[in-house]
Amino acid sequence: MNAEYLICGGGIVGLTIAKELVRTGHKNIILIEKESAPGMHASGRNSGVLHAGIYYSPESLRAKVCLKGNFAMKEYCREKGLPILETGKVIVAKNDSEADTLRELYERAVNNGAKVELIDEKQLAEIEPNAKTCGLALRSYDTAVVDPKAVVKSIYKDLVSSGYVQVLTDTRLMGTSGSNTAVTNKGEIRFDRFINAAGAYSDKVAHMFGVGMNYRMIPFKGIYKKIIGRMADMIHSSIYPVPDIRNPFLGVHFTRGVSGDVYLGPTAIPVCGRENYGIFSGIDSEAPVILYRDAVLFAVNPKFRKVALTEPKKYIFKWFFEAARALVKELDPSDIKPSDKAGIRPQLVDWDTKELVMDFLVLRDGPGIHVLNSISPAFTSSMAFAKFIVKEYSER
Repeated sequence: MNAEYLICGGGIVGLTIAKELVRTGHKNIILIEKESAPGMHASGRNSGVLHAGIYYSPESLRAKVCLKGNFAMKEYCREKGLPILETGKVIVAKNDSEADTLRELYERAVNNGAKVELIDEKQLAEIEPNAKTCGLALRSYDTAVVDPKAVVKSIYKDLVSSGYVQVLTDTRLMGTSGSNTAVTNKGEIRFDRFINAAGAYSDKVAHMFGVGMNYRMIPFKGIYKKIIGRMADMIHSSIYPVPDIRNPFLGVHFTRGVSGDVYLGPTAIPVCGRENYGIFSGIDSEAPVILYRDAVLFAVNPKFRKVALTEPKKYIFKWFFEAARALVKELDPSDIKPSDKAGIRPQLVDWDTKELVMDFLVLRDGPGIHVLNSISPAFTSSMAFAKFIVKEYSER
């Protein structure tokens, strides 16, 4: 089997790169996906929030493609008739000490081109009557919510109907044979260009090519709960806390989805497997290695240590509830019920410095392009990010 482009990974990044390659005239593309269908991991398990570029340093790649991706995804959903909820969101402060961070987020958002506004408590009450803040809150107008599974399914359909993309499911990359041949469980595939969009396994794929050997993946689990009854009706859009911008996690928040359901979460709990969605399910032979990495980071990285000490508490309902209760005026434990919704955030670590990588990372080596650390807002950014990849790395 031969391909001009071989893409490894059928999540939103791999799918949108394939879509952009078709748009730019490429006609022999093979995409391999180890699962039975595309988007079965992070791309199909996220909250569906389209972010607005509020959190990211203006010079970062995430900042450069987030809002463009937001607009492109909204346009695509409208064109295809896919569900979209354009209600914006608010970020609220729990105390006076968070006001400075809130102002910094406002400056970042403005620099990144987002439409935002600092509002007072009275204005907040008009938008989200049950939200509470200390003095100031930040309103984002560009934030929206979509159905991630519907988006993935639609793009997959686009690719197949184009006639230029073969999507091979249940196909796992096993290694390489020379610089231009991929070895899979279904045979060899020769390629002119290779694009690694393997998400949680992107570091492993890169290592097969001898690329990015100093990078390692650490999985974090996001668990959600569901808001029910009268309290669900009181959440109009999304209510977020002020995050610790030294770490790449946004904290437990309320999100009204396109179906009308209101979810609370996610957490950012270090776990023992790249697919460790349950308590024990998804833990495999790599668990000791992941635990070792966690232990090393716990010892040398204070920011990771803070996450590792605080987030696992949220497995206990009391701590999860208190994180949510800090954002709203009214909330009772009976308003919250369990949910089977869970996702894994594969966070890249530079093992030379023992620091969490805070931006998207793209490495090119010979015919290979390796997309590492496609963390949030990867879903939001995907269409703009795909254009960036094809223009800056592929066509050159």
